[in-house]
Amino acid sequence: MVKMRAAEFGCAVAVLFALLIVGRADVYIVTIEGEPIISYKGDVDGFEATAVESDEKIDPTSESVTSYARHLESKHDMLLGMLFEQGTYQKLYSYQHLINGFAVHISHEQAEKLMRAPGVKSVERDWKVRRLTTHTPQFLGLPTGVWPTGGGFDRAGENIVIGFVDSGIYPQHPSFASYNSDPYGPVPKYRGKCEVDPDTKRSFCNGKIIGAHHFAKAAIAAGVFNPSIDFASPMDGDGHGSHTAAIAAGNNGIPVKMHGHEFGKASGMAPRARIAVYKALYRLFGGFVADVVAAIDQAVYDGVDILSLSVGPNSPPATTRTTYLNPFDATLLSAVKAGVFVAQAAGNGGPFPKTLVSYSPWIASVAAAIDDRRYKNHLMLGNGKILAGIGLSPSTHPNRTYTLVAANDALLDSSVVKYSPSDCQKPEVLNKNLVQGNILLCGYSFNFVVGTASIKKVSETAKSLGAIGFVLAVENVSPGTKFDPVPVGVPGILITDVSKSLDLIDYYNISTSRDWTGRVKSFKGIGSIGDGLMPILHKSAPLVALFSARGPNIKDFSFQDADLLKPDILAPGSLIWAAWSPNGTDEPDYVGEGFAMISGTSMAAPHIAGIAALIKQKHPHWSPAAIKSALMTTSTTLDRAGRPLQAQQYSETQAMKLVSATPFDYGSGHVDPRAALDPGLIFDVGYQDYLGFLCTTPGIDAREIRNYTNCACNYTIGHPSNFNSPSITVSHLVRSQTVTRTVTNVAEQETYVITTRMAPAIAIEANPPAMTLKPGASRRFSVTLTVRSVTGAYSFGEVLMKGNRGHKVRIPVVAMGYQR
Repeated sequence: MVKMRAAEFGCAVAVLFALLIVGRADVYIVTIEGEPIISYKGDVDGFEATAVESDEKIDPTSESVTSYARHLESKHDMLLGMLFEQGTYQKLYSYQHLINGFAVHISHEQAEKLMRAPGVKSVERDWKVRRLTTHTPQFLGLPTGVWPTGGGFDRAGENIVIGFVDSGIYPQHPSFASYNSDPYGPVPKYRGKCEVDPDTKRSFCNGKIIGAHHFAKAAIAAGVFNPSIDFASPMDGDGHGSHTAAIAAGNNGIPVKMHGHEFGKASGMAPRARIAVYKALYRLFGGFVADVVAAIDQAVYDGVDILSLSVGPNSPPATTRTTYLNPFDATLLSAVKAGVFVAQAAGNGGPFPKTLVSYSPWIASVAAAIDDRRYKNHLMLGNGKILAGIGLSPSTHPNRTYTLVAANDALLDSSVVKYSPSDCQKPEVLNKNLVQGNILLCGYSFNFVVGTASIKKVSETAKSLGAIGFVLAVENVSPGTKFDPVPVGVPGILITDVSKSLDLIDYYNISTSRDWTGRVKSFKGIGSIGDGLMPILHKSAPLVALFSARGPNIKDFSFQDADLLKPDILAPGSLIWAAWSPNGTDEPDYVGEGFAMISGTSMAAPHIAGIAALIKQKHPHWSPAAIKSALMTTSTTLDRAGRPLQAQQYSETQAMKLVSATPFDYGSGHVDPRAALDPGLIFDVGYQDYLGFLCTTPGIDAREIRNYTNCACNYTIGHPSNFNSPSITVSHLVRSQTVTRTVTNVAEQETYVITTRMAPAIAIEANPPAMTLKPGASRRFSVTLTVRSVTGAYSFGEVLMKGNRGHKVRIPVVAMGYQR
């Protein structure tokens, strides 16, 4: 069956109300002078250096790290103690590892006083974040093409730790069990701890789950945390966190069973990878940046290899003009410096331009694709018409038809209309004698959109009244309504096409005779429901999903275009089967279930996190940038049928149509895990290069960069387009511009021929036209873009490097010409 995803931030009103009750105090994130552990070079008497080189992990056990951490925390406490009376403030977190600062619950007046205090660099009011919400291992070619190279599925991702900053985990789920596999040994590099369930007193860890923490101090301070449903532990009270963890690292071959039907076997991308849980998201209010930053800080300190973030800010921060330097992205820059690969959901604001919530070059920003499964069904009427719809359900008895009875004609008492009886949510208002043995007709109202009605409840109503099945008819549809199949245990179908729904209603009205009061005398309409349990596999996959956030990327919150392509890559994110928490209420159609099939860039990011774990397993010393480069340069811009990728988009009438996709929809293309394990060449960068990109971006205040990175701008790359990313973007091309790139050979000696292509408005040329690289060698090449005609729109193209040993390295090129 089917459901539509309402906006994920509909809880803002409740949160505002809660904040009003708390009073005028707010949570503020404060950064102060002095280096955090990751970049401290030993210039304070009595404390040894703790700084790490680019892509190097922090050693949390060393005496120098622990003593400097204590020093920073005491400085935070001293500053607050000097400024404010005890009891007038509450420090929530000290941040020492990636940024030097703290989160504190204080009044607006206290925040202003703190802003003026010596040694304070920034004071930023906390803001909210939200969740950005199987068959895909086969679709991606993992079992045959990738897992055998790492020793098969039972070794895929071995000893790689993926950290999930999400809504927690349901540890009893078979996707996270450790009893059916080889024993998991210790992972010395990971030093995270495990919280104990306050009710059962059992650890959340089992070898597969290797770390489990929860972070809720900002949520508690804001007055929105409810321990009875949010759980003061890593327990998933939402479903989202269990789902994302299972996509990346769930066990292989777990049967997905619902309503007595097996929909297939679920597996994570890296089924042997370890899971480290950092819960900072909650079911009703999302989360707060102060909690999320604390979770990221802890995850990096603990030693995770990969971070999966299916979370993004609700709105731009108030004090930072630059997108790359909000506390969220600045913390992630330090995470990448410590060698952690970060995959983040690009956002669900599509298909409109500039809707991304993931901006920075050090993050892999993941867009969502629809893969090759479609669940279709049909309703056959007594007049011979066959109406198409969607319904993940069994069929009615073959070779039989059943009487159609509308809910509005089966009311026990016509005075109960306040319940919107056509929704079929309350069996007690309907006459069982009229419905039993028949097909119940219901109406798909706005209640389904906002989540107060669910398809699961319709199926329960039909079942309790003894109906053979049900039909939900959509009579009017708001622009952008997205219907997802929902599994149900009785025959059921949703007719999403309004014209088909009207055909059904016309047939029902003609076939149903009534007396002068409108009461039904006899139900003569008949029909039968087809089998919707088997997916239809389409060659037009993958497609860019309608909801997936689109570029161009922005460099500031005035929405000025950036010289950096986003999103980076496309991965499956629509109708993804994975583990669910029985406590989860995030999706009304899956309450109490062990699995759910949901959509979002939330589902796409953990696909990339899991595939990154497979690359990290094969190439343990690669930097996060090298892993990201391998994923991007080997991706594909063609669908299964060999045609250019298409994207879902709105037509003028707000109906959905398919258009040719561009790099603003898919970044470099759709992920190809097999090719990513052996990319041939990589575009590598380190921490200094990220600083060079920031320092060269026009309009960024150098003091802002120093505030967040503790580094002066003494390094430039000439133009942000020269940043060594596996893509080229020039947002404001005047006449001609040459950009440079450096590639490193990670395979045997190979000769590459470089070819280019670009839309006619801009000429493109690469130099040299060919180059030979020995193993481990690096070579520079340049790409010159020249305006031929000013069109007022972006032009798209690519640079393709073909090696004589079979490697293909492709990078997208995006430019807008302003002057010839």
